[in-house]
Amino acid sequence: MGLFSKDYESAGAGIAKNAPKKTGAKLFFELLGRKFWKLFEVNILYSLFFIPLILSGVLLFKLSDVNMTLALVVSLALLLVFAVLIGPSTAGMTKIMRSYVLEKNSFIIHDFFKAFKENFKKAAIVGFLDCLILVCVWAGYQVYPVLAQQMGSSLLYVPMVISLSLGLMVVMMNFYVFLMIIATDLSLKNLLKNSFALAFVELKKNFITFLIMLAIIVLLVFLTIYVSIAFVFVLPFFPAAFICFLACFNSYPVIQKYVINPYYASIGKVNPELGVDDEDDEEPIFEDMGGKEKPIEKRKKGRGKRIS
Repeated sequence: MGLFSKDYESAGAGIAKNAPKKTGAKLFFELLGRKFWKLFEVNILYSLFFIPLILSGVLLFKLSDVNMTLALVVSLALLLVFAVLIGPSTAGMTKIMRSYVLEKNSFIIHDFFKAFKENFKKAAIVGFLDCLILVCVWAGYQVYPVLAQQMGSSLLYVPMVISLSLGLMVVMMNFYVFLMIIATDLSLKNLLKNSFALAFVELKKNFITFLIMLAIIVLLVFLTIYVSIAFVFVLPFFPAAFICFLACFNSYPVIQKYVINPYYASIGKVNPELGVDDEDDEEPIFEDMGGKEKPIEKRKKGRGKRIS
């Protein structure tokens, strides 16, 4: 029945039980359409954990003229809080996005904070390392070109390229590490090891995910700088959850293929996430007729008899 259609009396043939499942872009946009507004809710919740980062910048700007030492101490403390909390909060968001990709229901607040608490230690370490590496990569990008110009040596661009390549590799590892944190019981060492391997095993897919993510960020930066500063207010509502959803959609099947499925195969079972049901040999009492029913035709309109 169409919500905005006047044709509310007709119905289709239904959906067949064994109908082929959508894959690729069709499935992605179908899932995105179903969960589009939920992504806004998740993004708002996730954005709350950026408050220490924002406060750090504001306080550093406001207090620098009054007491520079105090401003630096408070700002660094807030940055440390952010660096510790960003990992667990990312794990919480990833938990919800994984449920959406697997076409399962998710209670946003409950699932977010459950994953936040259960995976706090591993996720906090990974999040802290991400922040540390990001700072190092940014510093290398800023310092090496200046040194190359001052010293007149183009060789100093080599460590800059290496640092940027390291940053790219870490981003691709993040497509997998948080998913494995919330979906497996692997040790931190094995999480990092597997994430590093998967970043190269599916290099093409990972690079496509990265390019889409980069395009979204560049577009928002462009709109904010050259169109209107008001576009900065989009950040609390959309981009992080969408990027996480995209990464989960592209990366979780890879984890299933190389990590989860082999585990279940080693114990003689089938991964329950694949939706493969064990069918009994008994003849079913009822048969699912989805896709076999005849469409209900719309009743023809006609004039009734006038009663005088």
